[in-house]
Amino acid sequence: MIFTDTHTHLYAEEFKDDREASVNKAIEAGVSRMFLPNIDCNSIQPMLDLVWQFRDNCFPMMGLHPCSVDENFEVQLFQIQKWFKKRSFYAIGEIGLDYYWSLDFKEQQIIAFKKQLQWAINLNLPVVLHSRNSIDEMIAIIQQMQHPKLRGIFHCFSGNEEQAKQIVSLGIYLGIGGVITYKNSGLDKAIENIPLENLVLETDSPYLPPVPYRGKRNESAYIIEIAKKLSEIKKVPLENVAAITTENSKIIFGI
Repeated sequence: MIFTDTHTHLYAEEFKDDREASVNKAIEAGVSRMFLPNIDCNSIQPMLDLVWQFRDNCFPMMGLHPCSVDENFEVQLFQIQKWFKKRSFYAIGEIGLDYYWSLDFKEQQIIAFKKQLQWAINLNLPVVLHSRNSIDEMIAIIQQMQHPKLRGIFHCFSGNEEQAKQIVSLGIYLGIGGVITYKNSGLDKAIENIPLENLVLETDSPYLPPVPYRGKRNESAYIIEIAKKLSEIKKVPLENVAAITTENSKIIFGI
């Protein structure tokens, strides 16, 4: 079985003591494809260093995370955009809106989000979307900017069934992570009627570890637990979950 982690921050500081071992652990567990979202200008080099070390297994994205948007966001966007002329990336991400911690830069977040969506259309690249306390507004913006080339993944989906259906209707896949294993998350009900053909797996490591690893650092190797839960919900063999979600990732990222 081949598993694909469509969203993992393996270059993060949390892995500084055992980064190589963590990647190898994932590969040994069958997670041979790991897609790395960028956060800001400071995360670019650590991400690319890991890609260079594991070029057959780790694949980079490029974008500005909404939590990294501040009064100087245009400077960061300018620096990030230049990278698309230097090398290939597999998606623009992670991008989006995050209203959980602060609304201080709400307008700037919206501007940055729309600008990066336009990059995706212009470059014909998928987007990897981050949303916190902002799902409906993000859906509305994507609907406004709807374009045949606008596609990707709604990372770490945690909305309701109606929101799930709206997102899928826009040609965007739902990223299913560790939250699916949490007893009272309600995510199992939200995606009950969403076909596997519209879902991909992700860990968002080092964050949101699945059961039985809650309270510990998340790792790409733990995607097996997410796949097992999805197998249980969809009442299909684990092999089917691995095959279909990996095929979905190939359609999205083109590799």
